[in-house]
Amino acid sequence: MADELIRVRGARVNNLKDVSIEIPKRQLTVFTGVSGSGKSSLVFGTIAAESQRLINETYSTFVQGFMPTLARPDVDVLEGLTTAIIVDQQRMGADPRSTVGTATDANAMLRILFSRLGQPHIGSPQAFSFNVASISGAGAVTVKKGGQTIKERRAFSITGGMCSRCEGRGKVNDIDLSQLYDDSKSLSEGALTIPGYSMDGWFGRIFSGCGYFDMDKPIRKYTKRELNDLLHKEPTKIKVDGINLTYEGLIPKIQKSMLSKDVDALQPHVRAFVERAVVFGVCPECGGTRLSEEARSSKIDGRNIADACSMQISDLASWVSSLSSSQPSVAPLLAALRHTLDSFVEIGLGYLSLDRPSGTLSGGESQRVKMIRHLGSPLTDITYVFDEPTIGLHPHDIQRMNDLLLRLRDKGNTVLVVEHKPEAIAIADHVVDLGPGAGSGGGTICYEGTLPGLRNSGTLTGKHLDDRVALKPDVRSPSGYLKVRGANAHNLRDVDVDIPLGVLCVVTGVAGSGKSSLVHGSVPAFGDVVSVDQSPIRGSRRSNPATYTGLLEPIRKAFAKANGVKPALFSANSEGACPNCNGNGVIYTDLVVMAGVATVCEVCEGKRFDASVLDYHLGGRDISEVLTMSVADAFEFFGPGTDAHTPPAHVILGRLVDVGLGYLTIGQPLTTLSGGERQRLKLATHMGDKGGVYVLDEPTAGLHLADVSHLLGLLDRLVDAGKSVIVVEHHQAVMAHADWIIDLGPGAGHDGGQVVFTGTPAALMASRSTLTGQHLAEYVGA
Repeated sequence: MADELIRVRGARVNNLKDVSIEIPKRQLTVFTGVSGSGKSSLVFGTIAAESQRLINETYSTFVQGFMPTLARPDVDVLEGLTTAIIVDQQRMGADPRSTVGTATDANAMLRILFSRLGQPHIGSPQAFSFNVASISGAGAVTVKKGGQTIKERRAFSITGGMCSRCEGRGKVNDIDLSQLYDDSKSLSEGALTIPGYSMDGWFGRIFSGCGYFDMDKPIRKYTKRELNDLLHKEPTKIKVDGINLTYEGLIPKIQKSMLSKDVDALQPHVRAFVERAVVFGVCPECGGTRLSEEARSSKIDGRNIADACSMQISDLASWVSSLSSSQPSVAPLLAALRHTLDSFVEIGLGYLSLDRPSGTLSGGESQRVKMIRHLGSPLTDITYVFDEPTIGLHPHDIQRMNDLLLRLRDKGNTVLVVEHKPEAIAIADHVVDLGPGAGSGGGTICYEGTLPGLRNSGTLTGKHLDDRVALKPDVRSPSGYLKVRGANAHNLRDVDVDIPLGVLCVVTGVAGSGKSSLVHGSVPAFGDVVSVDQSPIRGSRRSNPATYTGLLEPIRKAFAKANGVKPALFSANSEGACPNCNGNGVIYTDLVVMAGVATVCEVCEGKRFDASVLDYHLGGRDISEVLTMSVADAFEFFGPGTDAHTPPAHVILGRLVDVGLGYLTIGQPLTTLSGGERQRLKLATHMGDKGGVYVLDEPTAGLHLADVSHLLGLLDRLVDAGKSVIVVEHHQAVMAHADWIIDLGPGAGHDGGQVVFTGTPAALMASRSTLTGQHLAEYVGA
């Protein structure tokens, strides 16, 4: 029946080639295929995007003004859509006020609980919120008296739980004065080391004309008053050469111009200065709890709300249960809170605490936290869209994730999952395999049907679905060790462990067992370490793989040499930019009361360059055509024996191919890359480094089954080239291929933090003494 299907006809988003497909509703459909085959373009870029766009259009123009503008996907027909809820791996915002508790309903329910049961009673739920300040004052209100409307002035007060010292952030910042100036020099001699504070421009005129200090005296010889005026003076009107100006001390000036902004939005040299000059410490007033003393004074069974939020969620769930029998007046609230906390435990996040800053969560943890709010939702007939929900999960936890996905389906919802893990593909009611390759080599439906049918389909996914990596007959011997002693970051319990060098060492354990705390908290201290993770890459919407890797520089030079012109012409950020869109390729229009829109530049047609620049060619291609090439195509284009042979570009492109990114377009915005793609891009940029130790964090994230063996070959080549490779990983194929395994556990949070095994994969598998050993033995088939 038509209403039992989501019908797609003629989808052409990104690399999709007029894809037409019918997806069954109220079933669990898994989308497979190599990275870049078009899975996300179909599921997220077409189906979910159109559902969200249509929902947004039902809101008023005013409300739409606060929403992102969504263009209609390039598709002929989309029928049978239901409301789509996207649960993706985008990390949760790094807002210092956002925590695991505030990102779910848990904090709100706790605040209500303490406002009702806490002793002494201090007020409403907002009295326990670190995002609400305590303020008092007076204001005019309109009231009716004797049939007349009059204004009265009334006093008001708001009791919030915010710590006044740190303003609810839990941390206070201090400025390292040695990073602001060289006190052995005078201002005239250039004592200030703050970016942009040159004495040659306006700052020099203001400082020399204010009269508060001697410009020619070394700062270390300033009087207390002179130093105070230099550093702390509040904005003061002054007149210099007949011009009215404002003088302000360095510290308030820096706080307003640099510290009040998102650090990632600052220019790189300014960001580097801020990271050097600003020292963050725990707030001495609230001890990092973010809460006022009054909020912390109210307790239930000897615990205040800060104590509750700092508990491991699995322990907090038990504490809440203990209250249920003795507090019948709040039984429904306790039941709802317990359900939310149990959901955390069930989804494998019981090791977190509610006060954990949301910005510190991994992509996989963020996706699972987002799931919490949907597990107890009474909504049905929703389309839930998941992006590799098993990322970051130990094999032991994948079954629990599968159960949750099936539960969502069984409530009458349509569940669409983009996945690579065979264990997650196995639960599908319906499988859609895209490919056959990546980028321009993908974008078609290779198979749709049941899992047994996929196995016999002959597609790349079908062929590799039952792949198993065997243990190596011989493992490498260490050339030395990094001796970690007394590691106690986060949940680590004074861990002592020797990490072998000159081999492929894999660190394993369930999520929350302490793997990242051990590796990222201890290994960099030894120096000569290249750490490559999945964190976002800093850069603007102009950034792409070509700019990030340095590839664009040799390309520009090659174009310039071939045409006898300047390299700057071949930069969309410099002289070669289209004057109409300033090299963006699109025009951003601010509609004031409505959300802004981006439209393709009519002058350059999205090519970003001035038309005159496109008259210059290299190997028969102009610069815009080169930037639309895939990495693999560009590798051939700049290779030996071609008209465009450019050795430096060929080397960089070869590294990108080596890390499995041959399908990416070299001019593709970095904002479109997944966490796994970002990590492999970073790895490619570091492959020429001289660093002796490489630390990788789940490099298999986002990799198709067929590409895992390619990654293992790359890791082998790094080790054979004299590197030491340490990998934090859950994928059994990487464990099986390791020379040495360090397994942490036995559980997560305070149930983990210990080394439960060190040795070869064969020894781990033979002992089966840990969860990892049991799952590895099952994987290898021993």
